[in-house]
Amino acid sequence: TRSRGLGDVYKRQGAHSGSGLVEKDITLAIARRLARVLESRGHRVRLTRDGDQSRALTDRTALANRLDAVAFVSLHANASTASSVSGAETYYMSLDKASDADAAATADLENRAGASSGNQTPLDLILWDLAQAEVLNESAELSLAVQRSLNNRVGGRDRGVRQAPFVVLTGATMPAILVEVGFLSNTSEAARLAQPDHQQLLAETIAAGIEEFVR
Repeated sequence: TRSRGLGDVYKRQGAHSGSGLVEKDITLAIARRLARVLESRGHRVRLTRDGDQSRALTDRTALANRLDAVAFVSLHANASTASSVSGAETYYMSLDKASDADAAATADLENRAGASSGNQTPLDLILWDLAQAEVLNESAELSLAVQRSLNNRVGGRDRGVRQAPFVVLTGATMPAILVEVGFLSNTSEAARLAQPDHQQLLAETIAAGIEEFVR
């Protein structure tokens, strides 16, 4: 593997828990662990951010494209107005519309939470859509492998694989997915996401799904 891209209820920094946990901190911690797991198994990994800095959503896939990455994985933590909602879910790009209303709402929140570089022309977007269409099936396969691993190793509610028009996945020329590792709006799940042991479990689980796809 050549490289990996890696992170009202939402604010500029993403989802927040009632206890003050912030999505960007949780996902960066998991991403660093995921990178170490993959590197220990001989893969080359590149994080789109390795600290508390901001990077435009479209710049992240642009970096993965420049690196000729084998796969792009974007990690996120979800939030809902219903505190009972929990579980992990995995997305890949939809060039048309979301697979369901919940997927559309999640994409809208994630898209609004991230900065945009603002320099894309209509031609850029058309070319990016064409490039994404070529890898859509592989993105679906990667999504299924990661979600299956999450279901088998982490347990909890299986929220499945869905499609939605995420800005962060737009323009990727390799299989690209977005993993929502859990809901910060759910008190018990937020507490688990803050625990190093659970973060390590998620990292190892996502790594296993990636490796299954690569094999």
